[in-house]
Amino acid sequence: MKAVCWQGANDVRVETVPDPKIINPRDAIVKITSTAICGSDLHLYDGFNPTMQKGDILGHEFMGEVVELGSAVKNVKKGDRVVVPFTISCGSCFFCQKDLWSLCDNSNPNAWMAEKLMGHSPSGLFGYSHLTGGYAGGQAEYARVPFADVGLFKIPDGLTDEQVLFLTDIFPTGYMAAENCDIEPGDTVAIWGCGPVGQFAIRSAYMLGAGRVIAIDRVPERLQMAASQGKAEVLNYEEVDVGEALKEMTGGRGPDSCMDAVGMEAHGMGLEGVYDKVMQAARQETDRANVLRQAILACRKGGHLSIPGVYTGFVDKIPMGAFMNKSLTMKTGQTHLHKYLRPLLDRIQNGEIDPSFIITHRLPLEQAPHAYEIFKHKKDNCIKVVLKP
Repeated sequence: MKAVCWQGANDVRVETVPDPKIINPRDAIVKITSTAICGSDLHLYDGFNPTMQKGDILGHEFMGEVVELGSAVKNVKKGDRVVVPFTISCGSCFFCQKDLWSLCDNSNPNAWMAEKLMGHSPSGLFGYSHLTGGYAGGQAEYARVPFADVGLFKIPDGLTDEQVLFLTDIFPTGYMAAENCDIEPGDTVAIWGCGPVGQFAIRSAYMLGAGRVIAIDRVPERLQMAASQGKAEVLNYEEVDVGEALKEMTGGRGPDSCMDAVGMEAHGMGLEGVYDKVMQAARQETDRANVLRQAILACRKGGHLSIPGVYTGFVDKIPMGAFMNKSLTMKTGQTHLHKYLRPLLDRIQNGEIDPSFIITHRLPLEQAPHAYEIFKHKKDNCIKVVLKP
């Protein structure tokens, strides 16, 4: 089969690789009909994860048709259309039973790697390095899905791939990020990052009762989408001092909740941005936390911080004094995806949202290297790419 394979920093290639096979009774094989490039894939593309190996198949946002089943998989049948959550969960461990699906204890065969870095391991993830299991991803023609009796989610008739594809990650991720803001009716929510997750977080914040959403980015087409599709007030951080602007827009109080939908590759401005780049180059920090610092300082006293942006290692100069003395609450984590599949599918079917609004580019799988380049460098007004095997 054809698959998008990582070969090194800024180097992905579409190669012919062996077809996946059933190796466990709980496995399934899915013929992929739609797959996407996620913003967090760029962290791998940029070479920030040291556990990537040449030939690793990328991709964790994918869906398709069931073509083969292990003997223990009874929840779906051959021919069913399914979406595949990016988190791999067993369904029976302590954390799965508590609806904390991205913390599954049984799905990461390389848990020892994550434990050295983080103390404990998250769940396995598709196509996201050997730190989270080394599983082949879904930017391919076929994929093996472990724990398919738990993970595969059948899609009812009448919905297109593009309406449901983003149930695999970015729609639930944006929704959980908004939920983590503990929004009360009429609240003001500030969201740093108007990429795909940020766009879904904007829409989700309004679904959960926010009165105002203020969206922060520097890319014109992202800001335009946030304003036109999301009805957000927008700030270009290259044109204004974000902290001062947020104070002015909220009468000096600050937003009720602040969200970092950027994560480890935030673009800093001025001396702070230079500092992060120097520290990262010297391997004194792995992630650039400019947005996280801004969010802590901007949030109102007693407010909430939500961090859906991916971090993988260590950051520097976090204003813990402000965090503690302002009595802030922070919630974060990989998305507990299985918890949101049914509720968000219902919202799609009820016409509350059509997630396909986010798609700007549709390309064949063979053009994946080009797609990564335009997505990374924000060329051709690219916000979200869907690849068709």
